[in-house]
Amino acid sequence: MSYQLIGLQAAKVRKVFINGRLVPSAMHKTAQSGALAVGPLGLEIDEQADLSVHGGLEKALYAYPLAHYDFWRAERLAAGLGGIDDGLAFGALGENLTLQGLLESDVWVGDELHFAHCRLRVTQPREPCFKFNASMGFNTASKRMAQTGFCGFYLAVDQAGTLQAGEAFTLVPGPRRVSIPERFAAKMFKHLS
Repeated sequence: MSYQLIGLQAAKVRKVFINGRLVPSAMHKTAQSGALAVGPLGLEIDEQADLSVHGGLEKALYAYPLAHYDFWRAERLAAGLGGIDDGLAFGALGENLTLQGLLESDVWVGDELHFAHCRLRVTQPREPCFKFNASMGFNTASKRMAQTGFCGFYLAVDQAGTLQAGEAFTLVPGPRRVSIPERFAAKMFKHLS
């Protein structure tokens, strides 16, 4: 199977209006060009606003499948937000890495993504939050993520190095005990109970 890092995104924390109040966020990641250093806490130029739910050693990077972007464009269109090609840029879902060829259903906790100059390990799915609704522009975005399982996944950095948009990578299976969809379904059940 062929996998590629299509987009590499980062952002600094800034204040954004959500539900009528200013909230710190680094949700809207923007495209980065050239090779970027990646260390134990992620991309050198990236920040997270709420370290209780994002960032850290087990959530150093957030990866999201390119394949789901058409779904989110259609959801935004149904919510009355722009056209089907509304310019939803890579990083709009908060991801650092936009991946081609790899879906949540292909990934298990402990699998590794081997790039030319670094090695990343899958740790857990992303859980939707109120900032995701604000970022997508409609109040049911988090619910739709929970229903579809289009959640992406977090990565730990097992070997620091560099990443660059356009580079290929390989998926190396880990212990294959818990898949990302299984872990996500368990987390969503816990939140809904």
